[in-house]
Amino acid sequence: MPELPEVETVARGLGAMLTGRRLVHVATARGDLRAPFPKDFAKRLEGRRVCDIRRRAKYILIELDQDLIWLIHLGMTGKFTVHPPRSPQPLDDPHDHVRFDTDDGAHVRFNDPRRFGVMDLLHRSELTTHKMLAELGPEPFDPALDDASFSASLAGKRTPIKSALLDQRVIAGLGNIYVSEALFLAGISPKRLAGSVAGARAARLLPAIRKVLDAAIKAGGSTLRDFAGASGELGYFQHRFTVYDREGQKCPGCDCNVAATGGIQRMVQAGRSTFYCPRKQR
Repeated sequence: MPELPEVETVARGLGAMLTGRRLVHVATARGDLRAPFPKDFAKRLEGRRVCDIRRRAKYILIELDQDLIWLIHLGMTGKFTVHPPRSPQPLDDPHDHVRFDTDDGAHVRFNDPRRFGVMDLLHRSELTTHKMLAELGPEPFDPALDDASFSASLAGKRTPIKSALLDQRVIAGLGNIYVSEALFLAGISPKRLAGSVAGARAARLLPAIRKVLDAAIKAGGSTLRDFAGASGELGYFQHRFTVYDREGQKCPGCDCNVAATGGIQRMVQAGRSTFYCPRKQR
């Protein structure tokens, strides 16, 4: 499932290509993805101008004129491809479920083989009340999210810190990969109860989260399974993983005997793989 850096990469790519453009033709190849498209979906989009494209948690928000917001969740395999103006019309693909053309002649396709993506239309006034957005916590880079507020959000929680960070009500957009990486950077065990992280450990963890996410965004995200950016580019942060998917390997800067300790370990928490160094993370 694409996480915050992947979604941010796609939103930035789409924004660079589509902001200011008008949607002159919109078509859907079927009536639904994971959920049905809104009523008159294509008709409501046609003729609208793209004012801005941004990310909220793991959602892409395409802001259109007349205060209409096009909300998109990529799901597991959803991706956009943008074919520039004056390029040939792309060949039909059975998994291209949404297609639209812009006033400068670009062709855009949303491809989703497994159809786990979601699209909806809402008015700007619904941004804080929409069912997919209402309970989201602060963004990781929100200046209002400081050590004190982050610590307060963890205080008293008796779930493991890994699970707490995956709760979108605590911080919006975090996923399995980058939580594992941030916990390693902060030297905090994923087994530790979230409530015990409040205080000094939270003050270490918040900048670690930001550092990991910032590096991943600059690297274009991680190429896992079908992820690609809006222009088809592949992220490469997976080459920089310190612990994720590195079971049995030596973690960076480690001087322990891997043969004796087993190196980076993997365990399952709430059905998700967690990778960590039991020596460095306490």
